[in-house]
Amino acid sequence: MSKILDIAPLRSLVAVADCGGFQRAATHLHLSQGAVSQHVRRLEGVVGTKLVEKHGRGSRFTAGGERLVHHARQILAAHDDTLRSFAVEQVTQVTLGSTEHAAAQLLPSLAAALEQADPGYRFRFRIDRGNRLREGLLAGSVDLALVLNADDPDAVPVGELDLAWYSSPTWSPPHAPEPVPVVAFDSPCSLRSRALETLAAHAVPAVIGAEAIQLAGVQAAVGAGLGVALMATLGQTPEGLVRRDDLPTPEPLRLSVCARAGLPPAVVRLAADALAPLLVRPASG
Repeated sequence: MSKILDIAPLRSLVAVADCGGFQRAATHLHLSQGAVSQHVRRLEGVVGTKLVEKHGRGSRFTAGGERLVHHARQILAAHDDTLRSFAVEQVTQVTLGSTEHAAAQLLPSLAAALEQADPGYRFRFRIDRGNRLREGLLAGSVDLALVLNADDPDAVPVGELDLAWYSSPTWSPPHAPEPVPVVAFDSPCSLRSRALETLAAHAVPAVIGAEAIQLAGVQAAVGAGLGVALMATLGQTPEGLVRRDDLPTPEPLRLSVCARAGLPPAVVRLAADALAPLLVRPASG
């Protein structure tokens, strides 16, 4: 038999199935879309049948394509199991996204925990806004994301992030009826929403006094005395700021792990299990 099914094209084919398209598969595999398309054409030449056909504005697998995807999964599983049986290290890169306020406190410990938990995965971290991370999950450019107050039914909750108010040491709340100036990330932002909701629930008038697109900007504006900010710091007060317990106590934000379509559940569980201990509140008393 002279024709051979190569491993790389088979991985591309399975990625197209798992990620929902050529572009998403290419992003996930860190290849060009043209390279993924070429892999599929190479497989079509080997098996002698069309694997993908146009469907509306997109594409879909033919019956032959579905059949080859099924066999490709088996071939790749056997291939990887064989290498593991000879102690050949198989490293899979996983892109994990996080917002800045979660990353600042969680990622150093999370990275160490993930490395110890399973050396078969190499995690690459991406720091971005929550809405951009959600877009990345849909596009396949992000494999996992730490999301605050996720509304995805498949999200895996890992704990709650306690929130606290912070200001500069010289800042004083304005006298009523003057509104409290709030420093926040620009919208949309879960922390921004929770800050305004908390003050409104206690009939404390508020106004956005300053906005920033990065955590450093929020902290700089607070340090300059432009207002107070609600932050998730895991009890570690940012340098140059002070915690304010004279403002209404906010409810914590739920932190969840969300995954792109087709990511093995074991990878999601690995990240969730590594995160959960980092969010355990210390026992009081």
